[in-house]
Amino acid sequence: MTDTPQNPYVSQQIELKIGVITFVILDKNLQTLLSQRSHGPFRDAWAIPEQKIELNEDLHETALRELSGKVSDPEARIQLEQLGAYGSPERDPRGRTVTVAFWTVIPNFEKFTDVNGLLDVQPIKVSDIENGSLKMAFDHNEIFADAIENLRSKMESTSVAANFFDSPFTLSEFRNVYEAAWETKINAGNFQRKIQQTENFLIPTGEKAPPDSSGGRPADLFLKGLEKKLDPPLKRK
Repeated sequence: MTDTPQNPYVSQQIELKIGVITFVILDKNLQTLLSQRSHGPFRDAWAIPEQKIELNEDLHETALRELSGKVSDPEARIQLEQLGAYGSPERDPRGRTVTVAFWTVIPNFEKFTDVNGLLDVQPIKVSDIENGSLKMAFDHNEIFADAIENLRSKMESTSVAANFFDSPFTLSEFRNVYEAAWETKINAGNFQRKIQQTENFLIPTGEKAPPDSSGGRPADLFLKGLEKKLDPPLKRK
């Protein structure tokens, strides 16, 4: 009598986690928060921060709990975007795991950082991940690639870029976010014209930015408007 091959995962529990890819702007560079593994598989590699889902939590609540140690009052300031689920049987050599990934943007990261909460994560340049100079754990390189593409794509036609600010900003500062995320220079005049074509996409505050060292005219300040769709959209080159 021939034994029937058994599925090695049948008797195992499936561990469900939430992973949160967090994007920030630091020194005019798009960066993300990662933790470096100190033990287990992929030791010394970098990983997207994850949390196990508690029985009394929904997915969104777990994601907010993951962010709670990194920014003050995340629920009031953070807009989460659900990216997808990642559950290849081979993704974790320790057992069967599924990660539901979210991504988000932290506004004015330096202002709202909780230093004590950041002991386990570090801001890492997106370019260092994309050029392969940083070793990522598990399948987190795939997850991150999906997240950064989703962010860049949404910036073409939505107001998500304004989420990097929680206070009034100039059009130059707003353009800098696009340049950092898309890794390209953008013509200032064309950008301003396209952004202001959509009514209520950005709202002028009527105030001016403090004068800078260039000696030019103080720039107008803006806030994110109620209109979330940019039409016509901006296009990456």
